[in-house]
Amino acid sequence: MLSLITNASSKKNIELPSLPFELDALEPHISKRTLELHHGKHLQSYVNNLNNLVSGTKFEYTDLESIIRFSDGPVFNNAAQVWNHLFYFEALNPISNRMPEGSFADMLNSNFGSFSFLKDSFMKSAASLFGSGWIWLVKNPNGPIEILVESNAGNPLRRGKIPLLGCDLWEHAYYLDYQNRRYDYVDSFWKLVNWGLVEKRYFNAR
Repeated sequence: MLSLITNASSKKNIELPSLPFELDALEPHISKRTLELHHGKHLQSYVNNLNNLVSGTKFEYTDLESIIRFSDGPVFNNAAQVWNHLFYFEALNPISNRMPEGSFADMLNSNFGSFSFLKDSFMKSAASLFGSGWIWLVKNPNGPIEILVESNAGNPLRRGKIPLLGCDLWEHAYYLDYQNRRYDYVDSFWKLVNWGLVEKRYFNAR
């Protein structure tokens, strides 16, 4: 994940890392203006809020994943939103739309019947969420891959599942580019997925 993801014991505050690509690199699918606001404003606010909320508490020097697993209320909401966003941005690839290959592609086909059915199911699940949240492709420990829809700041780590891919379904992720057309946004997101990274996440989790 982007270099942030922990509050190491030697470092008190989380700092927002830079994106792994230029702000205009995802156009025409995601605009520079959207990334300026999404990364530079919304995510920065979650980082600032979390640093303020954990200051002087038992979570002050706790790694981010542990905060997500064991906190509640505003601390959880902001910690999860920081983690979710970094995970989301890391998987966006402006250069190549490489399809899953080899044993990883075979695994996806075994779980979903075909890659096209996986995409269709992901798209329909994203469209079905009422309000804001996230859609995830997750691995169950010692079990199959599944699509999981979470409202608000929901994170699969809370359910003991291993995230492989996450898509932000909050309006700030897409409204400037797609207005209320969430389905079109998710279709564009799918074109940007770095499947090589998703594959790496899958095999690292085994």
